[in-house]
Amino acid sequence: MADLNSLEELGSALEGGVAADGVETAPQDSAPVYVQKLDEQGRAYATGKRKDAVARVWIKPGSGKITVNKKDGDAYFARPVLQMILRQPIVAAARDGQYDVIATVRGGGLSGQAGAVRHGISKALTNYEPELRGVLKKGGFLTRDSRVVERKKYGKAKARKSFQFSKR
Repeated sequence: MADLNSLEELGSALEGGVAADGVETAPQDSAPVYVQKLDEQGRAYATGKRKDAVARVWIKPGSGKITVNKKDGDAYFARPVLQMILRQPIVAAARDGQYDVIATVRGGGLSGQAGAVRHGISKALTNYEPELRGVLKKGGFLTRDSRVVERKKYGKAKARKSFQFSKR
């Protein structure tokens, strides 16, 4: 550790100059820089997860069509609530009707799958347009919801429910 005798030496050490003992110090890292990540076809890819569902999502510029497991998004997720969940990150980023979404999703139920596709769309949007990261992060779309079903314990009927107690 270098001995710093004055505030000027401390300032130059923090900025990345030469410390008192002649050792060069590296400058402090600023915020990470996010860059656009595209594949050969000009698509952005991301993986989304929710409960037991895992979604692989590709987005590309288009008319706003959402395809899930080779079906129309509205046909795959028939409930309006699930359709709304799918569109949340796109609407929050003010990019409605600008990107086509292709997703394959496996595992879990419909609610978990919709959440997984939403998470994947959010991550893919940040890979395509890194400047959208702040908006999506503030909306909570980039955070993986880690809540999963609690496992069943031995001696119990379910995860926490006990068998009926009998006094005699």
